[in-house]
Amino acid sequence: MHRKPAVQPEYEDKICEPEHLLARVEKLPKPRVFTNGVFDILHRGHVTYLAQARAFGASLMVAINSDASVRRLGKGEDRPVNSLRDRMAVVAALQSVDLVTWFDEDTPLELIGLCKPEVLVKGGDWNPEAIVGAQEVRDRGGSVHSIPFQWAVSTSALLERVRRKPR
Repeated sequence: MHRKPAVQPEYEDKICEPEHLLARVEKLPKPRVFTNGVFDILHRGHVTYLAQARAFGASLMVAINSDASVRRLGKGEDRPVNSLRDRMAVVAALQSVDLVTWFDEDTPLELIGLCKPEVLVKGGDWNPEAIVGAQEVRDRGGSVHSIPFQWAVSTSALLERVRRKPR
């Protein structure tokens, strides 16, 4: 049997190293939406949230916590379950997402300052005033939104349920 050579999926092109981010962001249509998170085990809540975030603008940038950054968040010794590369690939494969990068710091404030998004979005567990980068985005005339959760699901809750199952 003859097989075609493996071709890198197009979504891989959406993944951008932080040092090349500015050049890539400048090519995105405005208004540009920025969000961030761990996105460890992608679930319906994540994909709904990302689609809703994208609706605030013409393009969506997603910054993902590095593995070390996730561990510092205190989500558990075994987190993240999926590596940064795997988490970025899954998020990049989503239609609503235009660009994916990562950050190793505790917050994405540096990336927000670099990208200068017109819109900043986080999930409903964040008060808009407490969102990292909110003041900087507003100072540039942008908007900040907290999207209410539509689905009562979280990676932490999914992992807890899996761990409780009898073997």
